[in-house]
Amino acid sequence: MIDHDDRLAEQALYEAIVELNDHPDADILYSDEDCIDDKGLRSNPNFKTDWNPELFLSQNMLDHLVVYRKTLIDKIGGFRSGFEGAQNYDLALRASRETIPARIRHIPAILYHRRHVNNGEANLQKSVAAARRARTQHLLAIGDGSTLEPHPVTKLYDRVRRPVPEAHPLVSLIVPTRNAAYLMRPCLDGILHRTNYKNFEIIIIDHESDEPETIELLREASLDPRVRIMPYEGEFNYSDMNNKAVALARGELIGLINNDIEVIESDWLTEMVSLAVRPENGAIGAKLLYPDGSVQHAGVVVGLGGGAGHTFAKAHRDEPGYFWRLQLPSNMSAVTAACLLVKKSIFKEVGGLNATELKVAFNDVDLCLKIAARGYFNVWTPYALLYHHESPSRGFDHDDPVKDERNRREVSYIREMWGETLKRDPFYNVNLSLFSPNYELGAAPRRTRPWNRQATADSLAADVTQPFSKSGGEPRQSRSKA
Repeated sequence: MIDHDDRLAEQALYEAIVELNDHPDADILYSDEDCIDDKGLRSNPNFKTDWNPELFLSQNMLDHLVVYRKTLIDKIGGFRSGFEGAQNYDLALRASRETIPARIRHIPAILYHRRHVNNGEANLQKSVAAARRARTQHLLAIGDGSTLEPHPVTKLYDRVRRPVPEAHPLVSLIVPTRNAAYLMRPCLDGILHRTNYKNFEIIIIDHESDEPETIELLREASLDPRVRIMPYEGEFNYSDMNNKAVALARGELIGLINNDIEVIESDWLTEMVSLAVRPENGAIGAKLLYPDGSVQHAGVVVGLGGGAGHTFAKAHRDEPGYFWRLQLPSNMSAVTAACLLVKKSIFKEVGGLNATELKVAFNDVDLCLKIAARGYFNVWTPYALLYHHESPSRGFDHDDPVKDERNRREVSYIREMWGETLKRDPFYNVNLSLFSPNYELGAAPRRTRPWNRQATADSLAADVTQPFSKSGGEPRQSRSKA
């Protein structure tokens, strides 16, 4: 699908053929793209994720270059009238319904240069309206009751409102705490009195609280029939205490909630439930803000910083982010357990949180990666909005030598367990930096170009025969990169 005034990269069709040779059952291929002006200057590179059905429902992330299996296009009847301005998106939506995720392949290279022209506000609005029609028709064809609403931040896209089952499933919200009544009180108040989803229970894990104010708060909370208190003794083990609480939970859905979470918008739980009940989805994460209104959590990229990291840290809540990623729901490899929802059955299916190697940190990343390995999609949504005061009751690991050493062990475990996944997060492009949370261009692509494959293989084979240096076999790293 090529516009008449745009330009293909020289290697575009070669890359497509290589991908088809590697994946002969592929039905759809798409590539990264950028803009080009009349002088040949290139800008605005769009380095995309691998197939991302949640993001695709809000945005035509395929766009260009797209290659389709012709029998698939024949099956859906090709282009259709009435969607001019978004005819490619309409085609892609219909084609995606007739294949499976494994047959939609992303080539992480810029193979298409879009001519940078200003077509005017009228043409933009025409395209936006046509995309809305295509999206509406797609939701009607799926028939799951999803609807469109105006996006709260931009007119370029729509908000997709997923339905909640008529018999609202019970949600068990698990909140660990040790003292810190000044945090726990607004957390409980927001859940109990400012949340419009009503079918929930709260299990408070009391980790040896001894401050009178907290003891009184827990006594008051226990008078509410929706609240139960679970005592927990011994060293802090976040994974173990939550696993034990899940065993007591009555809900079909499990919510892992920090005691420093505070509700901003009342429909946060409704939004998360609507995504968690879908059969294809696993862990659901929320958009979390610092008290000053800047972003604390907008999804986790594995490999970022050498382990895993949050994207768009400290951005303003209403910033678009990289190609509107901060304002549109998206599939992610992981989300934070500071506010995470998942089916209890899936939590148990993957063995819950790792209470042996990951007592404090990275247990949520490990949980999400185990869920993804079973074929579920994890989802981050900006429409579940809460404050997160981030760890003031427990302190930060780098302030304590014992905690710092434990954190290093947990980082090592994650790298050993998920090493290959950390090298290539499917929802984060290999051309982007692993040392910046803001989708900045990396120093070099983490991808072997197809024409260099044999040279790379020969080089790796030669490296195996080289003796180790006296200082060991691994390259030196700075502390910042480690």
